[in-house]
Amino acid sequence: MIDFLKYRYFYAFVSALIFVVFIGDYTYKYITRGTTFIYSVDFTGGTQLYLDFSQPVTSSQVIKPLEEAGITHVSTREFSSTSLVVRASSFSNEQEGIGPTIKHVLEKALPGTTVTIKKIDSIGGGIGQSLKAKSVKAVSIALILMFLFIALRCWSFAFAAGALVSLFHDAIFILAYFLLFDKEISINVIGAIVAVLGYSINDTIVIYARIRENIAKLPGRPLEEIVNTSMNETLRRTLLTSFATTLVVLSLFLFGGEALQGLAVTLLIGILFGTYSSIYIASPIMLMLSDDSSEELYK
Repeated sequence: MIDFLKYRYFYAFVSALIFVVFIGDYTYKYITRGTTFIYSVDFTGGTQLYLDFSQPVTSSQVIKPLEEAGITHVSTREFSSTSLVVRASSFSNEQEGIGPTIKHVLEKALPGTTVTIKKIDSIGGGIGQSLKAKSVKAVSIALILMFLFIALRCWSFAFAAGALVSLFHDAIFILAYFLLFDKEISINVIGAIVAVLGYSINDTIVIYARIRENIAKLPGRPLEEIVNTSMNETLRRTLLTSFATTLVVLSLFLFGGEALQGLAVTLLIGILFGTYSSIYIASPIMLMLSDDSSEELYK
């Protein structure tokens, strides 16, 4: 039997260290550049295009002609020598947006080069800010409702607190990846974070349910022993579920293209840390807030 709780303080230290790095990098970027996370046009407003070129191009070859054509605040992100993302604050209410204009300007500035628009996102600034506020609200409500569900399901503050800390842990670790590597946060990423929280809480509930079953089956045993036994009994299910889910998400990452990479990466990180937190965060926190004589554990 694996003694999961033997090294719980070590894993708590690792999680705390990553959290400190996240806070430090967040503060550093806010002080040095005035911004922290990089948001897609879903939240900032403007136009974002995924472009393919028939010949290799550089960012400077793309940015300069677009700015000369009056398209403001242009930035790019390269995926390969012939594929990149172009983002601009310019926005058009026309059905086609400014995509055809950008395509025309670039093909004129790059003779002999064919520009293909693979995907275009266009949204007004006001709507973008509204989406940002609603996204924060959605994640917050999800955390609160999951906390209440665990508290009512288990009639225990210790169980609910362990689950909430675990979920908070997962969300922070995903955001830490996007912050540390300056990856773009889109509405797809927010949706993936909420999905990951649901995935993680499901795994945690399975372990918690087995703990409560074993408390009744093994009266008089130390709670730490019961928790360890329960995690070992559910380990096979946890690993099989995580492995199967990872295969699907990995396929999405490899074959879904640039537009779905943010979603796929978020899900991959969430599956990894969701499994980790269910074992090394949720249960140890519950154990720390409980003791063998806690009456609520035996309800």
